[in-house]
Formats: sequence, C-alpha cells, structure tokens
Amino acid sequence: MFKNYLKIAWRNLLKNKGYTLINVGGLALGMAVTLIIGLWIQDELSYNSYYKNKEKIAQIYQSQTFNGETGTGPAIPRPLEKALRDGYSDNFEHLIMCSWTNDHYLKYGEKSISRSGNYMQRVGPELFNLQIIKGEKDGLREINSIMLSESTANALFGSEDPIGKIVRVSNEHDMNVSAVYKDIPFNNSFNDTDWIISWEKYLANNEWIRNAEDQWGNNSFQMFVQIADNTSIDAVTRTIKDVKKNLNEDTAEFNPQIFLFPMKDWYLRSSFENGKQVGGRIKYVWLFGIIGAFVLLLACINFMNLSTARSEKRAKEVGIRKSIGSQRGQLIYQFLSESFLVVLFAFFLALLIVLLSLNGFNELARKEISFPWGNGLFWLVSLIFILFTSLLAGSYPALYLSSFRPVDVLKGNFKVGKYAGLPRKILVVVQFTVSVAFIIGTVIVMQQINHAKNRPVGYDKEGLIQIPTFSQDFNGKYDLMRTEFLASGAVVEMSSSSSPTTRIWSNRGGFTWEGKPEGFQEDLAWTEVSPEYAKSLNLKIVEGRDFSREYATDSLGVLINETAKKYLGMPDPVGKFLKDDDEEDPNPPLKIIGVVQDMITQSPYEPVKQGVYVYDRYNNSSYYNLRLNPQQSANQNIAVIERVFKEHFPAIPFEYEFIDAEYGEKFASEERIGTLSGIFTALAILISCLGLFGLTSFVAEQRKKEIGVRKVLGASIFNVWNMLSKDFLKLVIISCFIAVPIAYFIMNGWLQEYPYRVILKWWIFALAMLGALAVTLLTVSFQAIKAAKANPVKSLRTE
Repeated sequence: MFKNYLKIAWRNLLKNKGYTLINVGGLALGMAVTLIIGLWIQDELSYNSYYKNKEKIAQIYQSQTFNGETGTGPAIPRPLEKALRDGYSDNFEHLIMCSWTNDHYLKYGEKSISRSGNYMQRVGPELFNLQIIKGEKDGLREINSIMLSESTANALFGSEDPIGKIVRVSNEHDMNVSAVYKDIPFNNSFNDTDWIISWEKYLANNEWIRNAEDQWGNNSFQMFVQIADNTSIDAVTRTIKDVKKNLNEDTAEFNPQIFLFPMKDWYLRSSFENGKQVGGRIKYVWLFGIIGAFVLLLACINFMNLSTARSEKRAKEVGIRKSIGSQRGQLIYQFLSESFLVVLFAFFLALLIVLLSLNGFNELARKEISFPWGNGLFWLVSLIFILFTSLLAGSYPALYLSSFRPVDVLKGNFKVGKYAGLPRKILVVVQFTVSVAFIIGTVIVMQQINHAKNRPVGYDKEGLIQIPTFSQDFNGKYDLMRTEFLASGAVVEMSSSSSPTTRIWSNRGGFTWEGKPEGFQEDLAWTEVSPEYAKSLNLKIVEGRDFSREYATDSLGVLINETAKKYLGMPDPVGKFLKDDDEEDPNPPLKIIGVVQDMITQSPYEPVKQGVYVYDRYNNSSYYNLRLNPQQSANQNIAVIERVFKEHFPAIPFEYEFIDAEYGEKFASEERIGTLSGIFTALAILISCLGLFGLTSFVAEQRKKEIGVRKVLGASIFNVWNMLSKDFLKLVIISCFIAVPIAYFIMNGWLQEYPYRVILKWWIFALAMLGALAVTLLTVSFQAIKAAKANPVKSLRTE
C-alpha cells in the first residue's frame, strides 16, 4: 500500500512541475540552512571534547572588587599554589601552574620557526590528555626537556626522528626533545600549544617569577586543576573561595573570591559581569538555533500554503476516493506520503548544497567542520529530521484535504468557505514577520559594528607595524636597531613597548597621590615604553609634554591618558607624582609629565581604560613599533626592514603584524555573526518570496476568468495588478507592524551588553519595512502583470 502511495505521490509531483520545483527548492534551502547551522552548533557544543576528564577539569579564577565594581578573571598570585597544595590537596587529583600561551623561536640546524606554547608543571600533559606519538609520556621530567606537537616536529625535523635532538629556544636555551604529541584539534583549548617546557625551566629563566613566590598582590599567573573523584567543582569552590583573603591581609580589602571555572564553560559561558557569570558565546548558539528553526519553518509554511491553495483542484480526487471506500486515515497517509517524497528529495538536494558550501562556510565562520559521513548518530538524527519535517510540512494539508465531504464535491456544491484562506494568510504573516525581524536584527548588528569601527582610535594605525622581540638577543639593541631602521629610509619613526599596541598586558595598583580619596582602590593599565612611543603612534599630547632623551629625570617620568586624569581626580595632573605605597620597599615616585589622548587598546565596544605609560628603564620591551615611510610602498618598506633585521638577528625568523589588521581582529567575531545573519536573512527572504511567488501564480490562475471578464469590460493592467497585489501587501504590512516591536525588544536587550553602543533609530525599522514591501511588490508584480497582459479570449473561450 505504501508503494502505491509513493507512486501516486510521484505522479502528482510530476504533473505540477512548477509547484514541485518551488516546494522542493524552498524546502531544500531551508533544510540546507538548518543542516549547516546544526553542524555549527554541534561543533560549538563539542568544544573541548578532546579532553578525557573534561567534567573534572577547571581553571582557578578569582573575583576582586575595586571601588564597588567586581572584576573576574583567570589571573592569580603564585603563592596560591602552595596554599592549595598544603591545605586542600585532598580536593584535587592534579594541580598545575601554567604560563600564558606565548611565542618562542625554535631553531634546529639552519631552520628557525616561531611557534606558541606553554610552560607547565610536570603533570600538565597528563591533565590535558596529550596523545604521545613518540618519546616519553612523562616528557617534562627533566628541566631541559621540550615536548613538541606533531606539526611543529615535522616543520623542524621533516622526516628525521626528533627524539633526543637539541632545539634552541629563542636563541637562548638548548632543549632536548623528549616527546612528540598529536596536535590538539582545532575546536579545543590549547589547540595553539605547539610546544611545552617544564615550569621549573620557567622559574630558572625568570627572576621576577621566583621572587613572586610570596607576592599575593602579583596576579600574573594561571593554574589548572583536576578535582578528586569524591568531590564536585561546586563543593571545592565553597571550600577554597576565601583562601586568599584568609591568608593575606594586604589583599583582603579587595575581597578576593577564589573559585573553580569548569572546562565545560571556558568557551561558551566565559563572560562575567560584576562577579556573576552572564553567558558568552552560548548566546550565539541560541541565536543560530532559533534562526535555523525559523528558516525551516518558513520553508514548511510554503509547502502548507501551496498544498492548501491547490485544494480545489484536488477536491474531486478526494471526493472520488472517499466515495469508493477510502477512509480519511488512508487519505491522510496519501498526502503525508507526498510530503515525505518532497522532503526526501529536498533533503538530498540540501545535502548537495551543504557539501558545495561547507568550505566557504568554514572560511567565513573560521571553523574546521567536516561532513560526518561515518557518523551513525548524524544519519539517525537526519532520518528523524526528515520524518519530523514531513509531518510539520504535510500535517495541515493532509488534515485539511482529507476533511472534504464527497457528496458536496461530486455534486459541484463544494465551496472552500469564507474563511478557508485565513490559515494561508496567517502563515504568510508569520513568514514575513520572521523575515522582517531578521532584516531589522541584521541591520542593527552591522550598525553596532560600524559604530565601533568609526569610533576614534586615538592614534594613527595606518602604516604602523609591530615586530615581536621575544628573545634576549634583542636586549640592549633598541637604540642600534632604531638608528639602523631610520637610516634605511623604510621607517620614519620607531619605538618599543612592553605590550602590543592593541592590547593591555599588565595592570597595577598600590600608588598614592595628592588628593587620593580615602579607601580608593586604583587599577591602572601599565605599559613601559621607549621615549619615542607617542611619536611613532602619532599619539597626541593634550597636556604637558612628551618624553625626551634630553631630560635625565624623564627616566622616572610617566604619561597618563585622559581617562586616567579623570580617574585619578587630577584637574591639573602635570607635575604631580604617583608614589609607591609600599612603606617597606618603595620604588622612586613617578612624575606625571604629560597627558596623552585616549587610545583604544582593549575592546572597541568598551570604555577606554585608565592607563599610564612609563619610561622603559629596564628594557622590558616585547615589541618594536615601526612607522613606515609613506613615500614608499608597504612591500618595499617591509623588504628593506627584513634585510636590516636579518643583518642583526640572522637566527630569528622575521615576523611582523600590521596594526590596522590586528585592530580589525577585534571586530572579527561580531562581523562573522553579522555576515552569517545577513546570509541567513537573505535565504529566509528568498524562501518567503518563493512561497509568495507560488501563491500569486496560483491566485492568478484561479482568477484568470475573472481577470478576462474585467479586461473585456475595460480594466487596465494597473487595475488588474492592483487587484492581485493589494491582498498580499496588506499581509506584509501586518507582518511589519508585528515584527517591529518584537525586533526592537530583542535587539535593544542585545545592545545592553555593550557599554559603547548604537542608538536605535526609527529609520532602521522603516528601512526594513520598506525593503519587505519592495521585495513583496517585485515578487507579486511579476505574476500579476503577466496575468494582466494575458489575452482574455483564451480565458473566456469555454464560456
């Protein structure tokens, strides 16, 4: 019987090729969007699935309160390690100190590359479940050992066996390759960890880290743990939350709260606001999940509308079937079979669309999603997806068509009823409500991105590059390199800094100054710079003066930004001092010699942070900042700079970053979301228009005799167009008035997450409404004008 249902369904589909094409094409687009979004969501939700003990792994976080505002992050003091090991060891299976991920130059023979990695304590590789390919599993047992990822080992050694080979790190230390581990997959934390060196080596190389052993106020470290089997992350958090406050009086005023931040939340729920977890990328998972569901719903609505609209043409078929004994259930199965066949064809077409578009989608979304051909769960879900979509798309037409009374149909008394078209109208309103809401949302997202992009940066990022200086080879050579670069003609100014131009790497407090309020807890962004820093960035001095090599006292000078001037409560800061409030071992006071214009170093969606720029007395530079010669091409300048660089640092790979490109990365996440939303919105509109096109063509065919009579009686093309178009335009106008308040409520809530945000303006909503009306007119007009221009003789010939 089912075979007969499919045969009849196939014949009906072939008989009405136009409607079949619209149904299959619309459903395929909707299903393709849903499949792609489903693969994206699955990739997001499976982040960090590589780690075997994911549910037991956490990072130590702390919250601290400054002047009533609580900030939360992973930076912790080094003494916390000893406190947790000594007093709370029963709560942990593993506890490791780990450096921040940083770059080092790796050299073997004549080959030198730059790779990022971490210093870890000995059990780190076990904690993160590294898959050892060659060498020792306990690869950090020796202080001079280095573990390499498979891709890094291949880049350095090629076909040679790397185990036991000597790698020179940053041209300073010779390290023995003890193990090679499989690359950590893309959608996991530490996927950019290409090398691992022992924590003991980190201590041996850096005196400031050794000195931080008892410095509770130095939050420059991070720690990861695996909790014991007999406890939970929440229980351990309750146990250790006040450990820092109890053990150190100096930091107790900031009310430090220590807690475990579970690995399952690192990627999707990493945002905190005033000490409370408030979500993160999970909002995008929900957003795209909703978009996928609605796009599929739009495609199903098309099927429902076209099927019910053609009900009169199939009324006699239903009547005859019922009169010869067909039960209503059989008719329902028949129509659901047609629905299943359409959905099945649409699914295979959707698979083809997904396969053709997956590479482009990966590039756009910055993913490495592969199609899960061998995943049985995927095909099971796909089967459920096909059956669900068949029911969703075919249930209403099946129930509606099977309800016709055979007597009325066969006597010719069958009437669809005054309100028969109401469900179709409601579905069209739903379609365009969703589409208009999508348009408004996409426009507002792009407006917010452009609003932040157009924000004054505070410095000239065009023609500015930075070169990392992560090696002691650079120590003491800044003045020489500046002279060489300027003499080359490729550089017009150069400076050095302890942080990249587009980020803040260090924050400090512990200062007093004239007029400081009682109990004020300062938190200042701290950057050590060479005297030419402001000149190289074209950073404007708004008060006082810049650093000068002519004044020896400037070695204890400091520049502050405009936000710091307000933050410190100094109406006239030039000449004032920032004094160290450490009475036992105070540093010399810093004299404020000037105020610079605010520059964006963190998120462009956030207010500028109060910052100080200190004369670099101890050669703490991490970057050279070079202003390229504007009279020459960038490629020409870079070639000259590389030649000069290689003359002085032949063993170090030449690397550089354009600041404007680095700054542009701050918008990358929002831009990806905006672009994907725009594409999905366009597809939603296309699917809605396909349905509207099909409905218009059906209405035009249904009323062709009426149109013929009107034309014979003198109706113009405009009159016919107006008659066919106005009903659909009314529905779209209703959709607009429903969509606008919904979109306003949702997008206004989304914008509240950004302190620096665009103001919602009426023209955004008006533009979306006009756009929806214009698209509707174009879609409807094609069929309306075609019907209006048809020869009335053909339609009236049988009368």
